[in-house]
Amino acid sequence: MNQERIFQVLVGPHVSEKAAIAADENNQYVFKVAVDATKAEIKRSVEQLFKVEVENVNTLKVKGKVKRNRYGFSTRPTWKKAYVKLAQGQDIDFAVAE
Repeated sequence: MNQERIFQVLVGPHVSEKAAIAADENNQYVFKVAVDATKAEIKRSVEQLFKVEVENVNTLKVKGKVKRNRYGFSTRPTWKKAYVKLAQGQDIDFAVAE
């Protein structure tokens, strides 16, 4: 995988209460990723960007909600989320990412 694709795969961290609980209890971190990204690409991207060892990657697609506005209905975009489980003793500090 080339350097450009590494930065295209990970869109950013997903910050929520559920993500914070997963990080504390299971050593999992949640990322918003490209819709066409595979688990192998996500694993390689996290390992290379944050210099950590990834044990497991689980992905899911979050379907965009249908919203109503004055012109009728519109749909928010569908996006993909990845739960990345790190090896024992590893952690990611988003403030000091290289």
